[in-house]
Amino acid sequence: MAAARTGRLIHELYERLWEVWGPQGWWPGETPFEVAVGAILTQNTNWNNVARAIAALKEQGWLTPQALHDLPEAELAQFIRPAGYYNIKARRLKNFLDFLAEHYRNSMEGMAADTLENLRPALLAVKGIGPETADSILLYALAKPTFVVDAYTFRILSRHDFIAETYAYEE
Repeated sequence: MAAARTGRLIHELYERLWEVWGPQGWWPGETPFEVAVGAILTQNTNWNNVARAIAALKEQGWLTPQALHDLPEAELAQFIRPAGYYNIKARRLKNFLDFLAEHYRNSMEGMAADTLENLRPALLAVKGIGPETADSILLYALAKPTFVVDAYTFRILSRHDFIAETYAYEE
């Protein structure tokens, strides 16, 4: 009962914020693919470092699914070095690129045509993509109706007693 009430309150809060502020379009990225790459690269780092890594990829003309898929992982790692944990993130990007190629023929539009119910579990099955990254891709790159719970969202909801400090992401 308490979880259902909390869910209703959060939804009401969302509706009120939407009515007042509307879509903010704050996630930087010129294309859905760039947004997805940014969501993966921003794990455990700040956006300025991610922006530098994305700029390096753009400068080389590699910010497309096929170009990054074809780029050797070690070379990709060097270009995304500013984002930190570059070897791990290069592997995570490659995992996402393999997923995009295998399931959607390198097409973010094809991916966007799929349902949220199919996409979220499929993204979570990609090694290196957790709930926050998956939800960021779904919301900001694919315009799917989901809620991203980042550290700031969690802090706001817990400080206003919408959730307990012990809640896990999915709760």
